[in-house]
Amino acid sequence: MTDLDARVATPHAPLLRRAAPALLGYAAVRALGLLALALWSAARGKSAYTLLTARWDALWYTRVAELGYGYEVRLPNGDVHSNLAFFPLLPWLERSLHALTPLSYADAGFAVSLLASLAAACGIFAVAERVYGARTGIFAALLWAVLPVGVVQSMAYSESLFTALAAWSLYALATGRWITAGALAALAGLTRPVGVAVVAAVWVSGVVSYGRDRSRMRPPGAQGAAHAPAREPGASDGPRASARTPERTVDISTHSGTTWTPGDTQAPYAPPWRRALGMLIAPLGAAGYVLWVGQRTGKGPLGYLDVQAGWRNGFDGGYAFARFVADKFTSIPSAFAGAGLVVGVALLLWLYLAGLRRRQPVELLVYTGVVLALALCASSYFGSKPRLLMPAFPVLLPLAGALARLRTSRSVLVTAVLAVAAAVYGAFWLNGSGPP
Repeated sequence: MTDLDARVATPHAPLLRRAAPALLGYAAVRALGLLALALWSAARGKSAYTLLTARWDALWYTRVAELGYGYEVRLPNGDVHSNLAFFPLLPWLERSLHALTPLSYADAGFAVSLLASLAAACGIFAVAERVYGARTGIFAALLWAVLPVGVVQSMAYSESLFTALAAWSLYALATGRWITAGALAALAGLTRPVGVAVVAAVWVSGVVSYGRDRSRMRPPGAQGAAHAPAREPGASDGPRASARTPERTVDISTHSGTTWTPGDTQAPYAPPWRRALGMLIAPLGAAGYVLWVGQRTGKGPLGYLDVQAGWRNGFDGGYAFARFVADKFTSIPSAFAGAGLVVGVALLLWLYLAGLRRRQPVELLVYTGVVLALALCASSYFGSKPRLLMPAFPVLLPLAGALARLRTSRSVLVTAVLAVAAAVYGAFWLNGSGPP
């Protein structure tokens, strides 16, 4: 048994205790990133805290929190930047925290992001542990921390909040808590436009579960056994979800009721009315805000699309992004950047297909697919695409599994090197001229 194995709590321990190594490692990585940002910014005569809380989108969120909706900027080229493009949950939380504490709106946004990033890391651990085991869960949370643009997780942006809501909604689906999953999906829909990915995961998972219920009603032997994903070495043996039919939902945090082991990816049975209610609740957040914007602008259900068009955001199937990448190959220096973009997109698609081959749960595949499609096929500001891809954490699970299979000393060394590289790059990136 390795040192890391010894520090991972048994599957019967409460979830927060099992997630403790992941949370401690995540906090250490983010602290390193903030230290690098502080040193780099000081050397350039800038304030690291201002970069984190009072520039670019952070200013728009705090303005919504302080003054509400209705502010817009008209640019010389005719574009109209309206704060209606920013979903309301983060400003609501900033306003609430400002009202309850001495924190300013910017301080409140920073506090919300820090707490949400920890919640997101814990949720990522929970999802990965459910599918592949605790070691993979730890490295999944750490890999999310060491993303090259991981510094955004500490900014007063909505990425950390959204990822936390998405991860816990997916975990609720995996554990048969349909109403919780729907409520969290609704909140995710109030956080970012990509909240539709969580809604899609809830709906597709619900439809699949209804089909699974019908198959359970067939006579014994009428259906073949499904194959659970491969588990990491050292995971305890236990009954696969496909080989049993739980009679009730599982409280996985205490493991009362049906026994659970890593690799059991089939959600416990839940009454059909709970699934139906969860599916009904899931789209209320996104749909409610979009319809409200349409009423506010007087342009009907499609009014939000007009608001996004004022920011030159739209969905063109990836045409604009393809042209952007192709233009990089018109000169030698920029061709290296173009090649890097091609490799990066290819890696994302390969990791997604790896998850498909490893039979990730359908809710993860649907969620990840929608996030990737919206990020890569949108005609938005191309410099923001890396952070728009950040919520697609399930693509990290194959890499986390590979790290989990290494000797602990090697996997820790790899993670440490990535953490240093991410800290340096994040400090350089955030001190640049354009918004992340």
